[in-house]
Amino acid sequence: MLSRLKKPAFAFAAGATLSAAVLVGGALANQPLMWRAMGALHNARAALMEAEPNKGGHRERAIELVDRAIAEVQAGIDFAR
Repeated sequence: MLSRLKKPAFAFAAGATLSAAVLVGGALANQPLMWRAMGALHNARAALMEAEPNKGGHRERAIELVDRAIAEVQAGIDFAR
């Protein structure tokens, strides 16, 4: 659960991600599900970065896997162009 201080930062990050996706315009219209997935992955990464690091290395591994997923989604978007 996010602390009271972390909630505004998380909300800002989520809003910034959504705003960036909206600004993409034509690409968003062509691949809305890929862009939605990209936004969700960035939100997940932000949440993981704010989480306490006392997870036996699993938090760090999850961040690595999310980074790989972001790269794969981006590669799919680039390929479809």
